[in-house]
Amino acid sequence: MADSDPSQNLPTGYEPPKVWTWDKGHGGAFVGINAPTAGAREEVKLQRGEHPLQLYSLGTPNGVKVTIMLEELLLAGHDAEYDAWLINIGKGDQFGSDFVAINPNSKIPAMLDYSMDPPLRLFESGSILVYLAEKFGAFLPTEIRKRTETFNWLMWQMGSAPFVGGGFGHFYAYAPMKIQYAIDRYAMETKRQLDVLDKQLADKQFITGDEITIADFAIYPWYGNIMRNAYNGAEFLSVQDYANVDRWVTQMAERPGVKRGQLVNSASRPGGGIAERHSAKDVDDAIKAAEEKAAAQA
Repeated sequence: MADSDPSQNLPTGYEPPKVWTWDKGHGGAFVGINAPTAGAREEVKLQRGEHPLQLYSLGTPNGVKVTIMLEELLLAGHDAEYDAWLINIGKGDQFGSDFVAINPNSKIPAMLDYSMDPPLRLFESGSILVYLAEKFGAFLPTEIRKRTETFNWLMWQMGSAPFVGGGFGHFYAYAPMKIQYAIDRYAMETKRQLDVLDKQLADKQFITGDEITIADFAIYPWYGNIMRNAYNGAEFLSVQDYANVDRWVTQMAERPGVKRGQLVNSASRPGGGIAERHSAKDVDDAIKAAEEKAAAQA
């Protein structure tokens, strides 16, 4: 551990103990759900709809990756109908027994595929994207170089996003105190990642080339949100400097499948959304309601 002057620490005088112990105050904005232990906290049965694919999620970036993928599959003509059930992580739904049985890590999204017997469990958004791509033969190239490049960028996103959300987002927007060192550290990393994307997209329509892939579906919800003022940090991060990323984000946002996917499990989304999704009509109705609301306000 690097030497430091305790008088400059936050709180002033703080020094790490030899053995860390948990205090509920460590949770900051998420004190109600954060803990250093895993496992179910109560017995809770998950609901099941009529479709083989049952998604249990929330409209956060990781959840939206999967609903975008599913809606894009449907619009491309694949039989990817699904039910999407809301998991309210603010209320601790992710610690119910049935959910933990699917994902022992208690994070959304999680999915069951009842076309398998017994049902196949899926957790981690990247794993779900790969599974769906292979199941339906879409959005994942079969040629080895293109396929590998898609996986390169999918894994880049999975490894990089925690620095954006758990790092920059947490310390800039959610931490109980403003710590300059932490904010500077994660702002630097977030801007470096945006620069990585900006250079990658300088001569490409999508992340890996002219063909949209699961890499785009994975990266867009995180970095699209950052470009459009997630955590109220757009000005702070000078996102206007990343013109190629901005162009790609605009292009992605205009896709019907992306628009539809962002509405699912997102009832509190500005502009409208739905808590659950059980048919295409649910999304159609949400779009119609949003359009009517916008027209009334015009």
